[in-house]
Amino acid sequence: MTGDHQTLALLLFSAFIAVTLAITTWVSRHRQGSAEEFYAGGRLFSPMENGFAIAGDYMSAASFLGISGLIALYGYDGLLYSVGFLVAWLVVLFLVAELVRNCGRFTLADVVAARMNERAVRIAAGTSSVTVSVLYLVAQMVGAGTLVALLLGGQGEAAQTWTVIGVGALMVIYVSLGGMRATTWIQIVKAVLLLGGTVALTVLVLVRFHGDFDQLLLTASERSGHGESFLAPGLKYGADWTARFDFISLGVALVLGTAGLPHILSRFYTVPTARAARRSVVWSIGLIGGFYLMTIVLGFGAAAIVGTDEVRASNAAGNTAVPLLALDLGGGAGSTGGTVLFAVVAAVAFATILAVVAGITLASSASVAHDLYASLRRRKTEPRSEVAVARVAAVGIGVVAIALGLLARDLNVAFLVGLAFAVAASANLPVLLYSLFWRGFTTRGAVWAVYGGLVPAVTLVLLSPVVSGSPESLFPGVDFQWFPLQNPGIVSIPLGFVAGWLGTVTSTEVPDEAKHAETEVRSLTGAGAA
Repeated sequence: MTGDHQTLALLLFSAFIAVTLAITTWVSRHRQGSAEEFYAGGRLFSPMENGFAIAGDYMSAASFLGISGLIALYGYDGLLYSVGFLVAWLVVLFLVAELVRNCGRFTLADVVAARMNERAVRIAAGTSSVTVSVLYLVAQMVGAGTLVALLLGGQGEAAQTWTVIGVGALMVIYVSLGGMRATTWIQIVKAVLLLGGTVALTVLVLVRFHGDFDQLLLTASERSGHGESFLAPGLKYGADWTARFDFISLGVALVLGTAGLPHILSRFYTVPTARAARRSVVWSIGLIGGFYLMTIVLGFGAAAIVGTDEVRASNAAGNTAVPLLALDLGGGAGSTGGTVLFAVVAAVAFATILAVVAGITLASSASVAHDLYASLRRRKTEPRSEVAVARVAAVGIGVVAIALGLLARDLNVAFLVGLAFAVAASANLPVLLYSLFWRGFTTRGAVWAVYGGLVPAVTLVLLSPVVSGSPESLFPGVDFQWFPLQNPGIVSIPLGFVAGWLGTVTSTEVPDEAKHAETEVRSLTGAGAA
């Protein structure tokens, strides 16, 4: 990339960072000592504001960079990510949003612990939430490193390393100083920027083909090198039965995983009522739905205009498809229009990463402080002490995410997020649904449901082609691959539900009917909700 690209993009990066740090500084002047203020922003956000923030949280680097890249490389099969991420919101709207807002205060564990032995359940749910959050954070770190490597012409690993470290440092500052209120406003600003940039690129792609979407698809198939098979199922997931099961496994994980993501669940506590939580989800579905429809145009547009081979040559995982598309749409390398459009897209993508990592870090640090720390201490913790622990936890989580992000730098960001969704659907969704809808659910069932999904999901990922046994693995030089699928959801999600059932039916604990009745009334009516 030319020096103009670098200078302009870095100026735009700097402008966004300056604005977000200003927001964080302004918010930090307000009282942040109370847990409700730090974790939930005082529950003062409107449904529209929270809907934009949820959309900002959800439309991550995986969505903007990874999905478009997968469509550019694999055509029809890449669409699964767009469809899966969007359909997942129907599960959230109908099964989770309103009930979670009524039953909890700050985290997933609040919902489950309402009718269980609180200590054991909080430790299990907190462990699971931190695991999912770290996996999700790794994807954002990989996206940040890829962007800056492209910006600097792909030169050296040092630039990627320092970028990942810089993103980690910024997310710690956002969370430690500003809490939920600053994080929410950063996400709102980022959502507006991302939607604006995506609309502009989509319009430019359609203008290039005179609004003829059929011509866009035909050109994409021609330039992909795969012909008509580019527009048919099977290019990535149809080679054999293993690939087909991988396809099913990924689809199940994407559709069910959103309802178990800690940073999405925590957003329902930032509004004053359950009705506002439901309306927030309606707002977010509209914004997210429009966005994912546009990623389809961008993915096929990158294949048609840039070419699949050029996308793969720039980044084997396809993460640079959208920036390369912007460069071409603006007039190509060296042109003023190309320089400006590339820099804007790179800056928007970087803003996306910063906003999402702030939300995930806040959710995971809340789990450490509110669930793990508070449960492991025998005596009751003060809110100020808990908030201080959350700030320290943000630093620790940032360090872990940076280290793993450097390790996984060559994997597709949408694929990495797919793994986080699989773990969330395996460990968090079973215990959440059982707690809300099963009268006889017990503490042992809750703990077994979490670990019965979490341990198999993580173990199967470690024993899968993701980690070893193939040239694209994290450790290509070794082979301890035992599990053939890249996504564990098809096995680990049912195991989570079965473990929860088995733990309950073998438990000697008598379910507390009064607590269940209280939880049921509270979840459905909002009576007594925090």
